[in-house]
Amino acid sequence: MRDIFLTRAAGVLTIAFNRVDKKNSFTAAMYTDMVTALEDAAGDDQVRAVVFQGTRQVFSAGNDIDEFSSSPPIAPDAPVWQFVRALSTFPKPIVAAVNGLAIGIGTTMLLHCDLVYAAADARFSVPFVNLGVCPEAGSSLLLQKIFGYRSAAEALLLGGQFSAEEAFKGGLVTRLLPPDDVLAYAQQQAANLAGKPVSALMETKRLLKSQDAESVSSRIAEETSLFQIMVTQPAAREAFAAFSEKRRPDFRKVGQ
Repeated sequence: MRDIFLTRAAGVLTIAFNRVDKKNSFTAAMYTDMVTALEDAAGDDQVRAVVFQGTRQVFSAGNDIDEFSSSPPIAPDAPVWQFVRALSTFPKPIVAAVNGLAIGIGTTMLLHCDLVYAAADARFSVPFVNLGVCPEAGSSLLLQKIFGYRSAAEALLLGGQFSAEEAFKGGLVTRLLPPDDVLAYAQQQAANLAGKPVSALMETKRLLKSQDAESVSSRIAEETSLFQIMVTQPAAREAFAAFSEKRRPDFRKVGQ
């Protein structure tokens, strides 16, 4: 069974996660497929908008921890970093439809989407510290920008879950909807976008993002460099081992 379904219809490219047994956690192969899809869509005049969606049950639990621990993304061109760069610089509107859990990059990728529609019972988390690593995808900059320092610090330093209502009030989510309505509503909004001139959409998005584009790119590069180091250090190895063994990590025994 394919882990990602790509569909094109009436100017909209839908990238649908289909790894429900693993809570739609992302593998390197999935990142590679998404990068290719985004690159193709950027150069295709027939694509005016992109939709990222999970299933009715879950958006994404983030990275596949088992794969991350066995093959950490230590190279600058690792698929996850290619995806972050492709997503953050994609020139056309991106819509996200979020049901259930959005964890790690399942949350931080939303920072680069233009419209985010979420179920009222969706849950979000950026637990990078809990995994012995640092934030990624520019989230240490962008989450603070939309949430403010205190709320961003609580989310990133403690790594706990926050509600859809908190995400909406903070500005991460555009609109809250009943869970059964999220996917259809996001598709309808993407269809509305697809009915507009692509040049106007692209220039408007560029203008909206131009003030922060350089600082976001710089922060993504800084976070990526740190993450590549930290993901192989004792704290991360203990966090990954604890995840696999279904226990709490004990960071006291690994020092820093």
